[in-house]
Amino acid sequence: MLFALLVVGVVLALAYNFYYNKYTYWTRKGVPNEPPLPLIGNMKGLAKKYHLRDIIQRFYEQFKGKSPIAGLFMFFKPTAMIMDLDLIKQVLIKDFHHFQDRGLFNNPEDDPLTGHLLNLQGEEWKAMRQKLTPVFTSGKIKQMSEVVVEVAHHLVDTMDKEVTHAAVDDGDIEIKEICARYTTDVIGTCAFGLECYSLKDPQAEFRKKGRMILETPRHSMLVQLFILTNGKLAKQLRMKVLPDELTEFFLSAVKSTVEYRLKNNIKRNDFMDQLIQLRAEDQEAAKKGKGIDLSHGLTIEQMAAQAFVFFVAGFETSSSTMGFCLYELALQPDIQDRVREEIQSVLNGGEITYDALAQMTYLEQVIAETLRKHPIISSLLRETNLDYKVPNTNVIIERGSTVLIPIHNIHHDPELYPNPELFDPSRFDPEEVKSRHPFSYLPFGDGPRNCIGLRFGKMQAKIGLVSLLQRFKFGVSKRTEIPLILDTRSPFLSAKNGIHLKLERI
Repeated sequence: MLFALLVVGVVLALAYNFYYNKYTYWTRKGVPNEPPLPLIGNMKGLAKKYHLRDIIQRFYEQFKGKSPIAGLFMFFKPTAMIMDLDLIKQVLIKDFHHFQDRGLFNNPEDDPLTGHLLNLQGEEWKAMRQKLTPVFTSGKIKQMSEVVVEVAHHLVDTMDKEVTHAAVDDGDIEIKEICARYTTDVIGTCAFGLECYSLKDPQAEFRKKGRMILETPRHSMLVQLFILTNGKLAKQLRMKVLPDELTEFFLSAVKSTVEYRLKNNIKRNDFMDQLIQLRAEDQEAAKKGKGIDLSHGLTIEQMAAQAFVFFVAGFETSSSTMGFCLYELALQPDIQDRVREEIQSVLNGGEITYDALAQMTYLEQVIAETLRKHPIISSLLRETNLDYKVPNTNVIIERGSTVLIPIHNIHHDPELYPNPELFDPSRFDPEEVKSRHPFSYLPFGDGPRNCIGLRFGKMQAKIGLVSLLQRFKFGVSKRTEIPLILDTRSPFLSAKNGIHLKLERI
């Protein structure tokens, strides 16, 4: 009995010691913080009552202006939230070598599709980024825009049918799903060289797999959060995040596409072409002992991983941007009319081209304001790979700590954007942009690890929007939510019940 009590006492003492050392971390450093709860840290209500951006908002309002950083705990993980815009600039650009990695889970050995550019770290990330950067030049995007315009014709045809069906329901349609089918077809064509037919058939294979990524994850929310906040440990435990069915589908799609193109000498000027060319160059360099160690050149698995992240990031972020943009235009018909007038003036009855898009300056402002009010990714995460002394303080962010940059909360800061819930494209008039801190707007991140596909994403969203606004008018239906109810469980900014709008032919 005495021995059992002694064991219990030792266990309780060790647990208390662990709790004290872990959860007084920021207090001992003199960093403002909220007292964390055991096990969950400061994440109470996450994915149920709150999204991460909601939890961060509480910290942002409480500590902004009092300190350049605030301390919080993502479960057991000490996380430094940076609120000072000058410090954000330091972290993302000047002192980038301290914060090169995102600290996200990747386990290419057991979960091949996680070995993509978004997740890679260290020298592997540098090498892959260097390889892929030429794929996303303006010239390459311009070439791919011709394929996107073709897909946009199918988008208009699909929407034309939706008008007829919607007539029996006050003209109401759910716009986000149609936009997702459009971007799925675009990415399927540009990344895999395959006709996906999602616009013709909502149950097409690529669309089903796209929904699977977001709607039927491999693990419960609790396990997902563990993997998110303990990426290295999850890798050591040989965990996976993607369903095997999804992995097999994308590996097979890439392998068959590559084999078919090489066998038949097919060139399409798309993303897959660029990957095939990179693979050939890498294999040649490897023969000469000059290839980087990514398995002696780009393997099929690595090609599939890059195509996979291009697919996920491309279809979801761009379709959400289009959906939120059309929602805001439906609520403010005067802004919608001005965009439409600019489109008509620039195109003058002609076809959409990459060069014509560049002339649509008001459309650019409208998209910028959409991404200001509705940033699809709410926060940037970085992992400190070297101890970092916060300038003008005695605080050291220790190696291995997570750094969080609260994009959504900065974009909704009334000191930076007065009346932040108002959709106002004039915020992005050139004079207005010059008057603000350059790091007050970060929908694509910044610095060497910014979004590599931002040009492509904006291009496909613009082509889709221009195609729709030429032919259709969007308004408020009986089912339009004002304001939108947002999904607390989605990693992206997402409307919980979709985006319902009234659709009319012009």
